[in-house]
Amino acid sequence: MAEPDDTPELEATARIARDLIRFETVNWGGGTSEGETEAAEYVEAELQRLGLGPQLYDAAPRRTSVVARVPGRDPERPALVVHGHLDVVPAVAADWSVDPFGGEIRDGLLWGRGAVDMKDMDAMILTALGDLLEAGERPARDLVVTFFSDEENGGVYGSHWMVDEHPELFQGATEAISEVGGYSIELDGTRAYLLQTGEKALVWIRLVAHGTAAHGSRVIRDNAIVKLALAVAAIGEEQWPLRLTPTTIDLLERLRGILNLPDADPDAVIEATGTAAGFLRATVRVTSNPTVLTAGYKHNVIPDRAEALVDLRPFAGQEDEVLARIRELIGPDVDVELVHHDIGLELPFEGALVEKMVAALGKHDPGAPVLPYLMSGGTDNKALAKLGIAGYGFAPLQLTSGLNFPAMFHGVDERVPLSALAFGRRVLADFLRDC
Repeated sequence: MAEPDDTPELEATARIARDLIRFETVNWGGGTSEGETEAAEYVEAELQRLGLGPQLYDAAPRRTSVVARVPGRDPERPALVVHGHLDVVPAVAADWSVDPFGGEIRDGLLWGRGAVDMKDMDAMILTALGDLLEAGERPARDLVVTFFSDEENGGVYGSHWMVDEHPELFQGATEAISEVGGYSIELDGTRAYLLQTGEKALVWIRLVAHGTAAHGSRVIRDNAIVKLALAVAAIGEEQWPLRLTPTTIDLLERLRGILNLPDADPDAVIEATGTAAGFLRATVRVTSNPTVLTAGYKHNVIPDRAEALVDLRPFAGQEDEVLARIRELIGPDVDVELVHHDIGLELPFEGALVEKMVAALGKHDPGAPVLPYLMSGGTDNKALAKLGIAGYGFAPLQLTSGLNFPAMFHGVDERVPLSALAFGRRVLADFLRDC
C-alpha cells in the first residue's frame, strides 16, 4: 500500500497525486480489478481533514467510491457535481522507463499510471477545495464531491451503480465537471484551451468465430482463428466517413481563425493543430479499434472458438447504424455480442457554467482562447446524465511545450508537469469560489 509522502518541498497537489499513483488501482475490466479501497480511504482521510463528512460506498468487494457534500454560500442554487475516478488501466512495467506505480518526480514532471487519467484531477479537486475551506471560504453553491471506482470499465461498479443505487446523493444537482478538458494546446505559437462540452457514445463488442477443432497438421478450412482474423482486419481497415456535429463545426471555425486557414477542410485544420490532433482526429469520425484477441491453448491444436474485443466510438444516436456496418464488414460467419453500451453527450458552448470556466482560465492565462470540443472517449458524466445532470470536462492544465498530451492517456510513460498541477489547483479553486 502506498504511504503519504510528506516531502515539504513538493507542492500539495503533486504530493497527493503522487500518493494516489502509488496505490495500484488497476482495472482490467469485466469486473477484474485490484480495487480502489485503499485509495478511497486515503481520499476519505483528506476530506475529513478539511472538516467534511465523506462516505464510502462499495458496489462490490473492494470497489469503493467516495462522496462528500460541501455546503455552498447559496444553498438555494442547484448543486454542482465535481468528480474524478480512482481506477487506472494496467501498465506493463517492462515497457516503461520508470516504475509505473512509483510516482517518480523527474525533469519537472510527475510520472506514473494515472498521472493524467486521472489522479492529477483527483488531487486538484482536493487541494483546490482545501484552499477554499482552509481560508474560511465556501464554494458559490453546494458541491457533491465524488471519487468513483470502475470508470475504466464503463462505471459498472462505479458511477452507474452509484446513480442507480444511491441517486439521493446527487439530489438537487444539475451540472457536473470532470475530465477531460480545460487543458492547453499550442496553435502555431498561440496557446489555447480545449473545454469539453460533449463526448462520443461508447459501444464495446465481442466478436466470436466458431470452427472445427482438429490437429494442427490437418487441412482444415473451417478455422475459427482465420475467420476471426479476417473480421478483425476488415474492421481495422474501415475508413469511416467525416461526420461533423454542432460542437466540431464550432471548433473548426474557431481553429481556422486562429491558424489563418479560412478555406481548409476539416482534416487539414486538425492536422495543423500539432499534437492536439491526436485527440481531435477521432472527434470527426467513428473509430473502431480491435483491442484484445483470445484463441487457442496449444501449438498443435486448431481451436473451435476465437474471440476479439472491439472498442467502437460512434456519435450519439449512431450506435445502431455503426453496429449494422460492423455486421456487414465481418460477414455471417462471425457473431457479435454487445458487452457494454453507453450514451453520447453534447452540450452547447454557452451558459453561466461555461462562462465561469472560461473566466477562471482567463484569469490565470489572460487572452488565451478557450475552445469547445467533443471528446472521443467517455467519462462518468454518462452515468450522471441519467439523473439529468449536464456534464463538462474541466480539469485545467497549462501544459509545457512539446508534451504530447493525447499520447499520455493509457500510454507508456504517462506523466504531467508539476507546474500544470499547480496551475490547475489555482484555476479550479477560483472556479469553485465563483461557480
